[in-house]
Amino acid sequence: MKHYLAIFCMITLFTSCKNDKPSETNTKTTSEKNTEFSTMLDDFYEEGLKLNPLNATSAGDNRYNNSLPNTLTVEFTTKEKAYYTDFKTKAESYSNTSLNKTEQLSRAILIWDCDINLERFDFNEGLTPINQMWTKQLTMGQLASGASSQPFKTVEDYDNWLQRVDQYLEWVASAEAKMKEGISAKHVLPKSLIVKVVPQLKTIAETTLEDHLFYTPIKKLPKDFSDEDKARLTEAYTDMVEKKVIPAYASLFNFMNGDYMKAGRTTSGIDDTPNGKAYYKHQIKLYTTTEMTADEIHNLGLKEVKRILAEMEKVKTQVGYKEDIISFFDYVRNNKELKPYKTPKEIIDNFNAIHETMKPQIEKLFDVKPKTSFEVRQTEKFRETSASAEYNPGSLDGTRPGIFYTPIPDATKYNVFSDEALFLHEAIPGHHYQVSLQQEDVDLPKFRKTLWYSAYGEGWALYSESLGKELGLYTDPYQYFGMLGMEMHRAIRLVVDTGMHTKGWTRERAITYSLEHEAESEASIISEIERYMANPGQALSYKIGQLKIRELRAKAEKTLGNKFNIAQFHNQVLESGCVPLALLETKINTWIEASK
Repeated sequence: MKHYLAIFCMITLFTSCKNDKPSETNTKTTSEKNTEFSTMLDDFYEEGLKLNPLNATSAGDNRYNNSLPNTLTVEFTTKEKAYYTDFKTKAESYSNTSLNKTEQLSRAILIWDCDINLERFDFNEGLTPINQMWTKQLTMGQLASGASSQPFKTVEDYDNWLQRVDQYLEWVASAEAKMKEGISAKHVLPKSLIVKVVPQLKTIAETTLEDHLFYTPIKKLPKDFSDEDKARLTEAYTDMVEKKVIPAYASLFNFMNGDYMKAGRTTSGIDDTPNGKAYYKHQIKLYTTTEMTADEIHNLGLKEVKRILAEMEKVKTQVGYKEDIISFFDYVRNNKELKPYKTPKEIIDNFNAIHETMKPQIEKLFDVKPKTSFEVRQTEKFRETSASAEYNPGSLDGTRPGIFYTPIPDATKYNVFSDEALFLHEAIPGHHYQVSLQQEDVDLPKFRKTLWYSAYGEGWALYSESLGKELGLYTDPYQYFGMLGMEMHRAIRLVVDTGMHTKGWTRERAITYSLEHEAESEASIISEIERYMANPGQALSYKIGQLKIRELRAKAEKTLGNKFNIAQFHNQVLESGCVPLALLETKINTWIEASK
């Protein structure tokens, strides 16, 4: 998932779970709610939407669709610091004795949300505001397409976008200025990432009006608009594209393709930037919700790679392949039988067929399922070459579906060997179940409905891949090999992410290591390695979370024996929404004891 959920609040709680955990003596035994505390939580959520209105739009809250504060200004930073400082003080003013158990957890979450965000200000993230994978120009491109969360149904919707784009272009100008500061501070992107951003900018800067991404909504003007509104909006969007968007992108393109390219780093790791080592430690804490060190994670990755490789050898033997495992990777990558499709529609249809196959079994594993609908879509062309498969959540009210995006640059070269595992991860029961159930939970305060702990969320999605046989999938050995390949992919991440950001590994060494241990295509591996370079630490979260959930399931199965109920276990994992791994472990252990 992007993943996209990076737009949600990213926080960590491991330390808070240890130091602020309510004890037996100070916990209320009643379920009574503290109304003042609930109001404070709502205020935190509402004020947060004003600071980050894209989060509101993503959640289906249209109140701020015309707003986009410039997050790169001193004024915004001052306001954001005040927000987190103020609400931390407010949350700490409530003692745990005045709160029920759910509220105590919400208090700890809010405090550490504030703490981790205040800690973020110690690092100069604003000096690299643009990369090829994660940053605002890509989000705004998705919104501009008219097929994402920004609505284009009313005249007001169309006017809102015009206002938002004006503010966005202020951000674009600030981004260019910040990157110039970054050159002076020697805090710049690796050149290999700049090379990938430049074509994205060039497309927006040089496309003619009728084919321009930002002009797309005009091609979809609702029929019930008046002729006067249609004419006015067409003229306004023409001016917006030709006089504002194209010149702004042309300026950014020329800068990044010129001076910034010359200044780009030849190194790959974030530790080669000012304060980079401390930043990576912060990123590990943020994304894994643990206190693990880079060395511990690196060694765990090496161990997991070895274990999974042994399982892959078994599949190689099963299909009768006689050569070594590395040549088998090439065989799988290039096997024409695993590239059976000619059109993107055939690939989308295959994912929908996977869903149909597993439906009879999913009832046994999950007795609580989300109401939010679900779709599979091809990734938009403007970002497809640098994108990986991802899940975009539905709206909080369920009116906008959850969407599984899959990039298909060339359908004839699309290899299907990992599609079953991919669907389980990005779609059902992975991200779609976990995110939608969290958003639909009426008992959670609003700010917790959109919380995202990467170790939990990505850990759950990776755990979901292992459910394939229980769901009637993986009957084809190549699809099972695909599942092993995707797990290997996440184990490799532990090695190469820490390798690049703490051990001096180059991009090329990380690519070679991946090619030697998995069957992903070279193009896909290059895209992935560059993704880790763009967002250090995020890739660590998947395997760390998955291993914890698998450990907890194994413990429950062993302890409960015949009393173990898989659907109830899944309910326990999912019902509280995203939580840090320490809290998840405590919760499952409590459930095991109560279920004996």
